[in-house]
Amino acid sequence: MPRPIEIADLARIRYLGDPQIAPDGRRVAYVVTEIDLEGKRYRSAIWVVNADGSGRTRFTAGTHKDTSPRWSPDGSRLAFLSDRDGVTQLYVMPSDGGEPERITDLKHGVADPVWSPDGAWLAFVSKVGPEGPVQRADETEEDRKRAAQRSDTKVIRSLKYKLDGEGFFDDRRRHIFIVPATGGTPRQITDGDWDDTQPAWSPDGRAIAFVSNRTDDRERNTFSDIWIAPLDGGEPRRITPSDGVYNSPAFSPDGDWIAYVGNPIVEPYGPTTLTGLWVAPTTGGEARNLTAALDREVGNTVLSDQHYAVAPQRPLWLPDGSGLLTLISDQGTVPVLRVSLDGETTVVVGGDREVANVSVAGDGTLAFLASSPTRPLEVYVAAADGSNEREVSEANADFLAEVELVPAERITYPAEGGVEIGGWLLKPPGFDPSVRYPLILQIHGGPHAMYGSAFFHEMQVLAARGYVVLMTNPRGSTGYGQAFVSAAMGDWGGVDYRDVMAGVDYVVAQGYIDEQRLGVTGGSYGGYLTNWIVTQTDRFKAAVTQRSTCNRLNLFGTSDIGWSYTPWEFRGSAYDNPSFYLERSPITYVKNVTTPILILHSEQDLRCPIEQAEQWFAALRYLGKEAVFVRFPEESHGLSRTGRPDRRIERLQWIVDWFAEHL
Repeated sequence: MPRPIEIADLARIRYLGDPQIAPDGRRVAYVVTEIDLEGKRYRSAIWVVNADGSGRTRFTAGTHKDTSPRWSPDGSRLAFLSDRDGVTQLYVMPSDGGEPERITDLKHGVADPVWSPDGAWLAFVSKVGPEGPVQRADETEEDRKRAAQRSDTKVIRSLKYKLDGEGFFDDRRRHIFIVPATGGTPRQITDGDWDDTQPAWSPDGRAIAFVSNRTDDRERNTFSDIWIAPLDGGEPRRITPSDGVYNSPAFSPDGDWIAYVGNPIVEPYGPTTLTGLWVAPTTGGEARNLTAALDREVGNTVLSDQHYAVAPQRPLWLPDGSGLLTLISDQGTVPVLRVSLDGETTVVVGGDREVANVSVAGDGTLAFLASSPTRPLEVYVAAADGSNEREVSEANADFLAEVELVPAERITYPAEGGVEIGGWLLKPPGFDPSVRYPLILQIHGGPHAMYGSAFFHEMQVLAARGYVVLMTNPRGSTGYGQAFVSAAMGDWGGVDYRDVMAGVDYVVAQGYIDEQRLGVTGGSYGGYLTNWIVTQTDRFKAAVTQRSTCNRLNLFGTSDIGWSYTPWEFRGSAYDNPSFYLERSPITYVKNVTTPILILHSEQDLRCPIEQAEQWFAALRYLGKEAVFVRFPEESHGLSRTGRPDRRIERLQWIVDWFAEHL
């Protein structure tokens, strides 16, 4: 008989990502990541499978991380990234197997490999400092000694000086390079005091599109633009209007158009303006948002703890250039849409699930990555119209046969103003409606993200422990349209709080919840709302707040991005409207707390710095409240998704033990 899923099963799951179908549609390369608990690390390898599911083979060997498989245009070679030599470099090997050849040896590593249309070159991104690109082989012992003797004192002159998961910036910038596919000296294509990323070749191989913020005020804005750089040495041309965030360029097959995704940052919605799929003439001219009529976000915004190997998704041109394929976020699902140049849309791959990545072959055959609440991400292949779908990876078949998983029941419930709120319920195995179960309310981060029809190990573990798990998408969440995602702007702790509490009331009214055993947890924004909830009500008997905030006033200047988004979310900057920041800060009402609180926080979190947890814990304990503070060393904001595996397991154990003790 299947057994209940356990915390330790986090290390049993294989994490799949980045499926790339060969140009002829006959094979798929993809990434499989496994957890090495003994080594306290992740290992990633490239696998290849035939499009009919046969011939599944591990393509690269070793205990390192091999990622980003990319087929050459003729399908004869496979490029990929690997850290097997200590620093991530670019490798190429025959697609029928053989020894990989390293074709870069840059001190600061490489990212984002892209083949040229003729297969002679590869473009990539690497960091460059004042000394220029540094080949590792050219470094002398004297160079290394001088580097070791340099002061580690940080002198900060820019508002943008740190980023969660990356740390503090240095004087190096990311730029575009090209290198012969057979190896050689890389040629730097872009330069300047800005980052240039996401290269895309033009069909004739004479230009590269990329993403950059070259605005004069780039220190204080979060803009990015699409640029095109000719390879003959001419000046790059800007395609987008420098009024928002635009990225993921892709040339049409005939080179006449360039597609990209993004949104303007303008009144009244600012950064919550829905991300759209745009096309613009490559020679200059008016851009069109092809998805403006959809009232949905382009891209995958569903949250899960299974996205370790998922790659950023660019829009994909159909082989005949008649339109594009893109992902959209729609009420907790993520389908693949075909979008014509006239803006007509058709669901190609749908269902009550998420699609995390997709690629397309020359004949239109699709390879994609998908999951559902009872199935981790796997690789699928389908015809161009979505028919004849089949799973080809089966990486988690043994695990799924061993454990008992519960479905996620989609619910909707009424909230104030007549708005319907979406959510999901996971009930314990063997659920009996005549029994009274404890309930755990889960609140997602963002707030501009969504829970959805995706596999979530943490939720399955809690359900297996006997809890009913409620996941909701209150106002502020993506997937429900422009008005919905913007509704929480200027009202954090207001309508969003009332929406999640309406969800609790709805589930309690079903008659199978023990109202004396309610728990609440969430991370990031979800941690903020967890803190807020326990200052506004005493209904919850246990809370776990994760990577949270409690004092929005001083977070403005301590978070890596606090200064960039909170002027929109909190009705002006902290210096324009300090009273409102404090009014919507949980710490203002900390005396009201009666709920025992477990505080989980990472010491290298730059998004919600650990000083927020320190303030919250100090206030609680000073006032005699029950609180425990757990600090995870070395980890960033993404501990629950990409943190060191043993620490991810320890985090889950703390959550389970806290609820077991108090509920």
